[in-house]
Amino acid sequence: MIVRWFPFVAFLLTIPIANWMIGNVGTFCTPYGVCLVPVGFGLSAPSGVLMVGIALVLRDAVHQAMGWKTALVAIFIGAGLSYAVADPSIVLASVLAFTLAEILNQVIYAPLYRKRLILAVLVSSTAGTIADSVLFLWVAFGSLEYLAGQIVGKMWMVGLATLFMWWRSQSHRIASIRRI
Repeated sequence: MIVRWFPFVAFLLTIPIANWMIGNVGTFCTPYGVCLVPVGFGLSAPSGVLMVGIALVLRDAVHQAMGWKTALVAIFIGAGLSYAVADPSIVLASVLAFTLAEILNQVIYAPLYRKRLILAVLVSSTAGTIADSVLFLWVAFGSLEYLAGQIVGKMWMVGLATLFMWWRSQSHRIASIRRI
């Protein structure tokens, strides 16, 4: 039972952590309160990008285990928690971006995950990353200045989380074969 709820709790916690990080964690913080981290290729992104990449994959796990409605509930609980730790404009942008990403997830991930889980995660996370990044940056900052960095940073984290999911599925598969 606890294992089933872990992705839900982890996903909803990534939202306030990501929103808090934007104003508090980074290698450089701008005068207008955005803390940035390098993401490679000479690009920087708001630091919350590190958690959001993981959140996109956790959202897929919630979607698979508990359904898309539960994923939406996690978004709104995470947003509520975010109001305690982040600027309201960041929270609003976050809720809108996560909700758009969840809608895309319903359209892309849902039809694919039973046949090709890893492909479903990669395709839905890529679409979610791009749409989520554009909407978030525009609503939060009125600018797409960090769009390339935002996409690269999220995709690094999506890649790592997807690799972990693949490794975990292989471990479970090997364990079930050994039991036979």
